[in-house]
Amino acid sequence: MITLAEIEAALDNNEFFLEYLPTIRLSDNRCVGAEALIRWQRNDKVVPPLEFIPLIEGSVLSGMITYWVIDKVAEELAEWLNKHDNVHVGINVPPELWGRGGVFYTLKKSALNSNASKVIFELSERGIPDRMGVQTILENISKAKMALDDMQLGEANILALAQLNVDYIKIDKSVIDLILQDDWATSLQKKQLANCGYDSNHLYIAEGVETKKQAQVVAKAGIQFAQGWYFSRSLKVDEFLAYFAQKSP
Repeated sequence: MITLAEIEAALDNNEFFLEYLPTIRLSDNRCVGAEALIRWQRNDKVVPPLEFIPLIEGSVLSGMITYWVIDKVAEELAEWLNKHDNVHVGINVPPELWGRGGVFYTLKKSALNSNASKVIFELSERGIPDRMGVQTILENISKAKMALDDMQLGEANILALAQLNVDYIKIDKSVIDLILQDDWATSLQKKQLANCGYDSNHLYIAEGVETKKQAQVVAKAGIQFAQGWYFSRSLKVDEFLAYFAQKSP
C-alpha cells in the first residue's frame, strides 16, 4: 500500500512527470490546447494516478503537488503558450485549495503569469459548495479561466452551474460512454447533451471520446471541444508539441 511518506519522497526525488492530453476543436479537428496530467515513475512502472491522488486529498501534499504541477507546466509550456494565440493548458486544482492564495501566488511567480489568460484551472464537481469563494478569487486575483470538471448531466447540475460563472464545462466520460448504448437515440441524456449546445454562457469539452461515433454525436450536439483516445492518448511534452505542430490551427 502506498503511503503519504512515499509520495512525498517521490516528489523530493523528482519521480513525477507530466503528460498532456490534447484538446481538439470539433469544428475543424484542430488541437487548441491540452490538460496537464501528473504521472509517477516508480522504479520500473508508472503508478496510475488513481492509486495515489485520492490519498493526498486534504493533506499538505495536495498543495505541494499542485504547486509542483504549475511550476512544471511553466517550465515545459511557457514558450509554447507565448508563441500561440487561442491555445490553453488545463491544470487540475483540488477543491481544498480553492479559497487559498497559494495556487495564484505560484501562478503569478511562474513563467505562466504573462499568459495567465491561457491557463484553465479545472475544479471537480465536488468543489461546487465553495463556489462563491472561488468566483471571487477568479474575478479579483487572477486572469486564469476556470473549468468545472467531470460534469454529469441533470437538472441539479445545471442549477448549480447557474450559480457559478465558469468559462468551461467538461462533460464526464460516463456521459459520453452512453452514446454507444443501444437506447441512446431515445435517452434523456441525448436531449440534455443537445441542450448544452444551446448554452451560450459556457464552452463545453467532452471527455473520454474514444470512437468516431462519439466524436460525431458530440459535434452534432454543438459541443465545441473534446478530449480522448479517438484523437490522441496523453503525451509527454515533446510528443505533445510535435502533435500540436501537425494538428494546430
